[in-house]
Formats: sequence, structure tokens, C-alpha cells
Amino acid sequence: MAGQPDAAGDGFSGGTPTQPGAADPAAIPPAPPAYPPYQAAAEPKKKRGVLIAVIALAVIMVLCVGGGVVAFLTLRDAENGEGAKEPTVAVDEFLTAVYKDRDATKAASRVCAAARDDDKIAAKVAEVQKYASTYQNPRFRWTTPKVDNQTGDRATVSTRITMTTADEKVADQELRFTVVQKTGWWVCEVA
Repeated sequence: MAGQPDAAGDGFSGGTPTQPGAADPAAIPPAPPAYPPYQAAAEPKKKRGVLIAVIALAVIMVLCVGGGVVAFLTLRDAENGEGAKEPTVAVDEFLTAVYKDRDATKAASRVCAAARDDDKIAAKVAEVQKYASTYQNPRFRWTTPKVDNQTGDRATVSTRITMTTADEKVADQELRFTVVQKTGWWVCEVA
């Protein structure tokens, strides 16, 4: 009988070697062909890297812009230099810069940062210069500035400016200044 051990017990029957419990080699299916393991496309990693870079860039931009805005808001009211010791001194120095020296830069150095507009100050000084050029040898003087009201770091100061010319023309103007104290006293408003 084929596939049965022979009487001799040598495990051979019909010339085919068999072992008890061994599978028939013809019954084992062939191994499937070897395919490389599945690899995900590399694009999602690139997209994720680009997304992370864009988010990081956006966060950096927000921080920079936010920091710039905070710095601007903090420093826009910062006064450069030292203000005057008294409100009346601030007004006197401002009037001297505008009416006697006719120096817009010097006048701006007496104005608080919140009201400092170099173009407007230069325009006012130019207006005074033009006004003065229409008269013979004009001279400007003003009464001693007087504090009308002072509360803490704010004061109202008034004075009268008088222009006199060589041909004895006279013009007066009442002015009222709002002066604030930060690093000294600064002119903030003229009315």
C-alpha cells in the first residue's frame, strides 16, 4: 500500500520517503510573490510641513505686529528730553520759539508728544513769519504767563501777545494754553 509504512517499518512504501505527521510537499501551496511593503505617499508629509511653517509664520507675524502696536501705543506719548520746571516757563519758552526765534524745531521741543505735529507747528511759525514780514520791524512781547487753573498734572495758562511795529501799529491777542506734566511741563493745546 502506498503511503503506508511497510512491514519492515522503515518508513518507505513504494520508494517514497514519508514521516509520520509530515505534510505532503505537493499539498503545500506555493508562496505568494514578494511585493514591497505598502508605502504611503510622501506628499502628506510635505503638506503637513508647509502647514506647520505657515502657522509658525502667522504666529510670528501676529507677535511682531502686536509688539509693534504695543510699542507705538506705549511710546507715542513719550516725551523727548526734559520739560519745563513750571507751566508758565513752558508757555514762555514756546512763545519765545514761535514769536522771537521763529524756530519750528525749537517750538516743537516744547510741545507734548500727544499734540506734536511738526507740519502744523512749522506752518504756524511760517504764518507768524509771513504776518511779521508785512509790517515794518515788528516786535512781539507778551504778558507774564499766568496759571488760571492747575489740577495735578494739568494746568491752564493765559497770556496776552502784543505786536508793535516801527510805525507804531499795535495788535493784541489773548491766548490760553493747556499744559501737562510728564517729564516736566509741556504745551499741549493753544486756544
